[in-house]
Amino acid sequence: MKLVVRTTDPRFPRLKNRLVRRGEALESTVERSVRRILSDVRARGDKAVAEATERFDRVRVTPARLVVERREMRAACAELPRADLAALKTAARRIKAFHAKQRETSFRYRDRSGVTLGQEIRPLGRVGLYVPGGTAFYPSSVLMNGLPAVVAGVGEIVAVTPPHEGGEPATLLAAAYLAGVDRIYRVGGAQAVAALAYGTKRIPRVDKIVGPGNAYVATAKRLVSGWVGIDMVAGPSEVVVVADASADPELVAADLLAQAEHGEDSTAICLTPSARLATAVEAAVLEQLDELPRGEVARTAMRDFGAIIVTRGLSEAVELANELAPEHLELAVKSPRRLIEKIDHAGAIFVGHSSPEAFGDYLAGPNHVLPTGGSARFASPLGVYDFVKRTSVIEATPRALASLSRPLLRLAEMEGLEAHGAAVSRRVAKRARRGR
Repeated sequence: MKLVVRTTDPRFPRLKNRLVRRGEALESTVERSVRRILSDVRARGDKAVAEATERFDRVRVTPARLVVERREMRAACAELPRADLAALKTAARRIKAFHAKQRETSFRYRDRSGVTLGQEIRPLGRVGLYVPGGTAFYPSSVLMNGLPAVVAGVGEIVAVTPPHEGGEPATLLAAAYLAGVDRIYRVGGAQAVAALAYGTKRIPRVDKIVGPGNAYVATAKRLVSGWVGIDMVAGPSEVVVVADASADPELVAADLLAQAEHGEDSTAICLTPSARLATAVEAAVLEQLDELPRGEVARTAMRDFGAIIVTRGLSEAVELANELAPEHLELAVKSPRRLIEKIDHAGAIFVGHSSPEAFGDYLAGPNHVLPTGGSARFASPLGVYDFVKRTSVIEATPRALASLSRPLLRLAEMEGLEAHGAAVSRRVAKRARRGR
């Protein structure tokens, strides 16, 4: 497997174009099927949800087994090994502490014209957290999705997850408890997204749906967006490592593979001006692949979406990183802080040799739900701000309205909206007749 390529190679422009446009591959091929599921659940509610669950998950969920209450989640904490529970609690504490700094406050001020203006910050009433089942379950994601909602003050947090014949893993239930989840519904897939978006007799409609899922879940979230809020349509995981000669090739390789093992469509790229480092990283990747339990998954990802790109300098590496706008960006260079201000597009920046992306995945504190596929050009990590809404407040005194009426009426006339102007001019005229 050949991973090293120079930016001066004739084949590089084609590779660069494929990497920069990788987000286009997120267009779903399952949309027709998902649309049918959404329509069916919207029309027939719980019955359609139950039928889809039995068809796709091969599990029959009776009304009595549909819900996992919070007391059951709390009990699961006692079932975990002490070290596991301690690790979850450490992550929860750090995640909550970081997100507490994102809280916004309402404000009011009075301008020179006498108009009082402001903004009210209000938490969402109810949010739904999608928790993948099977091998795709990550307790850290439950914490990352639930705790910002808790910090925001969301009134109710519910979760959905594909049903398990033998019951949900204690790790899942404990993570949900620590993440502030009030109830879990044993439903997964597009039918779960539909139930959360439209509401059924047993599953309440939510204001926003967050959390990762497969292609069916991601497509369903995209299609219900606008009817409810969603966090983002997440694509395959990705990392870009900008490295110079000071980087340890073994560690750079480990970070590339940490991302590649997520899935066969994960992206893992190293950008470096050092040809010697590039060669050493390639050798380390091939060596470490043989040691990984998920080595074949990582090997496929590195073959199809991996690259070690030798640039003409560190500046070109940074320029390429900005064009890629990656989910995760590592700065494995001698003076990493100097590069931070030059990074315009990245979901998260990991600064220095001791800040691997895996640290951010679990318990650094900032959210690991990040924009993918180049959407870091315009999108941000999941945060407290995703679980609140902002309402403008406008209060004009009669005098203030009169003082601003002339430009206001002119703007209404420019737009040809006479009723808009009349709604103001009538008030001003009545005030004048009253002599006030």
